[in-house]
Amino acid sequence: MKKCLTFILVICSSIVFAQEKYWQQQVKYNIDVTLNDQDKSLKGFEKIVYKNNSPSSLNFIWFHIWPNAYKNENTALFHQLKNDTARAKKMEKYTYGSIDGLNFKVNGKVAKTEAHPNPQYIDVIKLNLSTPLKSGDSVTITTDFNVKLPSYFSRSGFAQGEFMVCQWYPKPAVFDKNGWHEFPYLDMGEYYSDYASFNVNITVPTSYVVGATGVLQNTDELAMYKSIGTKNVADRKAKPVLYTPKIKTGMKKLNYKIDNVPDFAWFADKGFVIQYDTLKLESGKVVDAFTYYHDSDSTLWNYSIDYTKDAVKKYSKWIGEYEYPVVQVVEGPKNESSGGMEYPTITLITSPGAKKEFLDGVITHEVGHNWFMSMLGSNERQYAWLDEGLNTFFQFRYEAEKYRANSVFGDIPIEVQALPAKEFLSSIYGALSGIPMKSAIDVPSEKFASSDDYSTASYLKPALWLYILENSVGREKMDNAFQLYFKQWKGKHPQPEDFKASLEQSLGINLTKYFELLKKEGKFE
Repeated sequence: MKKCLTFILVICSSIVFAQEKYWQQQVKYNIDVTLNDQDKSLKGFEKIVYKNNSPSSLNFIWFHIWPNAYKNENTALFHQLKNDTARAKKMEKYTYGSIDGLNFKVNGKVAKTEAHPNPQYIDVIKLNLSTPLKSGDSVTITTDFNVKLPSYFSRSGFAQGEFMVCQWYPKPAVFDKNGWHEFPYLDMGEYYSDYASFNVNITVPTSYVVGATGVLQNTDELAMYKSIGTKNVADRKAKPVLYTPKIKTGMKKLNYKIDNVPDFAWFADKGFVIQYDTLKLESGKVVDAFTYYHDSDSTLWNYSIDYTKDAVKKYSKWIGEYEYPVVQVVEGPKNESSGGMEYPTITLITSPGAKKEFLDGVITHEVGHNWFMSMLGSNERQYAWLDEGLNTFFQFRYEAEKYRANSVFGDIPIEVQALPAKEFLSSIYGALSGIPMKSAIDVPSEKFASSDDYSTASYLKPALWLYILENSVGREKMDNAFQLYFKQWKGKHPQPEDFKASLEQSLGINLTKYFELLKKEGKFE
């Protein structure tokens, strides 16, 4: 007992010490952007207040200018796509994208920029500071920018009258205790972004319905979305009520605000069906829920609002309360590389034709990224498993409890479906353990040979890894451990060692050997 108590005290002391030393940068965005739906372009201006909370002075700031990843076939993005054995044959004809018109100023004075030394990284630029930015000081950065949107084949672009505006604005790279993370845009492997506040004005033709990160501040427009959305929820079988602008022609400016999120994305379509409802969490907090989807006689999206609400309620109960005032889900065009793509308070689902259980599962997974990406802002490019794997673990639990279904295995034998949820989940993980899993889990995203390899090692294998621990300690203790992790690292950038420390503190056991499995190739023995 004394030895165990000593171990727990050491773990607690190390966590307190780590938290005291912890710091992260602070960013504030004011962005104005206008959509030209005829030539598929954006015209924007942004003002950034960047505060240096690090102990070091900064002589420069790396910026992501990710639309340039789509500029030609010599970029890191296209290099990855062409070398992905699982994806290369599926690439179709596409329209290139780009960003230009940049004219950075720092505190009102013209600033010099440098290209990244890697010629494939034309979507990364260095902004030189004429005066070092000292620890604790802030700097104001402004620039115009013009974006030519690509056709939709990765995450950002246009297709079938819908605009997916993602990774679209000049954005400081993360500077943390490990230095700068100025990586390029890739299709396989996601992001790592500073927490920020956003005040974004989006100007579009009046006929468009827009869904965006944050809360819509235009009271008339918001009231119309809610009124239409409520009617569409009330009668799911009736022909949906569609959005009709008060003014038929011209442009409208929509303002969105949100604090403490790592990114901002928005989506626009003239034909979106809107659903709206609210959900109440156990604390009594009320969250607005919206879904936006295409009007189709065969759609299953008329129940999408229910799936969205269920996901938020379950994850809030299992991990920690949803902290944002709104949650939104958008139906997008088909995407061969994923079932969806998440952004703070809003997610895009690209799985047309999905059956009910699969659609609910993919919505839950993408909504779940509000926890494992947004509220827990890990480095997704370096540690994909810390985001995708943890999220998949809870998605499988959601599907098992609600449907006795699983997104990976599809059709489940009737005798397995008849099992209680606990036994059903055990059979799923038993089957999962039989899938070939060559790569280790703890591999940077860009190092995987193919998207299939990436998916297995980043989604499935870590879910199995977590289930092994849960099966050993029990679900209640596992939930308590995740809740402590969420409490300690919400709104921060946790590393694998932080996740390990939270689990050890909660469970009271040393997990060093267990975490060594993250580097193991092949199956777990």
